[in-house]
Amino acid sequence: MLTIVWIIQIITAVLLILLVLLHSPKGDGLGAIGGAANLFSSQKSAEKGLNHFTYVLSAIFLLCSFITGYHLFH
Repeated sequence: MLTIVWIIQIITAVLLILLVLLHSPKGDGLGAIGGAANLFSSQKSAEKGLNHFTYVLSAIFLLCSFITGYHLFH
């Protein structure tokens, strides 16, 4: 059972890395200097879906981490 949890945790970790890299940057960065920071600031439905999927995967990752920690130290 613990092996299955580890496999799920590794898969969710890789997917979380990919999802975080797919997110659009939220900061102003150098665009704040020229006033172009708010040019593309609207959040599309694809971005909302990406956020939701990221939250679900992070919850699964945390749950797997708690299960692994409980089995290793109990």
